[in-house]
Amino acid sequence: MTRRVIELLLWVAAAAVWGWATDRPGWVFFGALAGALAWGVWDGLRARRMFHWLGKGSANEVPDLPGLWGDLVDRTRKLIKKLDKKTQNAEARLEDFLAAIQASPNGVVLLDAEGRIEWANLTAATHLGFDTQRDLGQYVRNMVRHPAFVAYLNAGDFDREIQIDGPGPKPTQPTKILIQIHPYGKKRKLLLSRDVTALQLAEAMRRDFVANVSHEIRTPLTVLSGFVETMQSLSLEEEERQRYLGLMSQQAHRMQTLVSDLLTLSRLEGSPAPGQGDWIDSDELLQHALQEARGLSHTIATPAHDIQAEPGRAFWVSGSKTELLSAISNLLSNAVRYTPGGGQIRAGWRLHADGGGEFFVADTGPGIAAEHLPRLTERFYRVDRSRSRETGGTGLGLAIVKHVAQRHGGRVDVQSEPGQGSTFAISLPPSRVRRQVA
Repeated sequence: MTRRVIELLLWVAAAAVWGWATDRPGWVFFGALAGALAWGVWDGLRARRMFHWLGKGSANEVPDLPGLWGDLVDRTRKLIKKLDKKTQNAEARLEDFLAAIQASPNGVVLLDAEGRIEWANLTAATHLGFDTQRDLGQYVRNMVRHPAFVAYLNAGDFDREIQIDGPGPKPTQPTKILIQIHPYGKKRKLLLSRDVTALQLAEAMRRDFVANVSHEIRTPLTVLSGFVETMQSLSLEEEERQRYLGLMSQQAHRMQTLVSDLLTLSRLEGSPAPGQGDWIDSDELLQHALQEARGLSHTIATPAHDIQAEPGRAFWVSGSKTELLSAISNLLSNAVRYTPGGGQIRAGWRLHADGGGEFFVADTGPGIAAEHLPRLTERFYRVDRSRSRETGGTGLGLAIVKHVAQRHGGRVDVQSEPGQGSTFAISLPPSRVRRQVA
């Protein structure tokens, strides 16, 4: 402020001296007044340049102003840079926050006081079936027309979650979406959504699994209990006694097989995938499984099946020998159980063009209808329940095969038509296969 006063006095003094030099009465006063006005105009122009610069809001293009205005420009420039840095930091934090919400497995929608969509992440758009860009500003009730959601929104009681059907892979297979609204701010709302389709499916599978296990164990237990009661209450001939004991042994073996398969499944699901350090001869696995299949065929089929190895080049397979043998033995035993006596069963290994390998079993059985194929590897799923139980099947064999294949990076393929037999195959990736050197 002192500098500005000095500037004003200098301008007034200079103009007054000029008036005094004219040697006219009164011009000293008019000269001083003119100097003050000239300084005011000059100072106003400097102020205008500063305000014009402030209007641009740029800290780079700084006007060159002397005196107090120069000091103000310099201090303002530093303040603008400081505010710009704070703004950039705040925007960066906001971007990180929005990126975190965008990556959330839960849907997030911000609604204004009127219920219009202000922002939503991609997960919410997938759950509720709208577009995060196109539908901004739209009323959420127009985007989500499910009656349960509309009633929930109108009631205003947001202390509980509601479930609606969301877009699914097929119209007949909608997803199950849980929604809850949380009010915040000035009548704004936060809508959260969760996809619980997998959880509900897992719960349904758990219930079915418990029911199936209970049913599978109850049947042989009922038979055993009946025979025991009969033998305790009646005096039986030796021949009848031996026949009852044989049936009891058969049912006990059935329960033992079921428990063994359940333990195998539990072990497969709860242990890490096998490494690639152990290499097994594919032909050794095949011959072992064929021997077991022939023994089973002579036990349950009359006449026995024609079980042969398909010619093919042997190679090395990497993984768990126990698991792989269990998988290929299950495929062969299934072929024996479902192919009528005297039928043909062929099994073998073959190489793929990409370097992978495949174990296959082809039979001349009754074949399987197309609607059953997607569910064959489900636990306890049977196409013919009566025949499977008659031959001692547990309904877990193909589930074990699927788990073994997946743990080795492979898959299970099925080709079958009613009346044309079936072909089951376990495909392994190239990393699990190595050619044998002659």
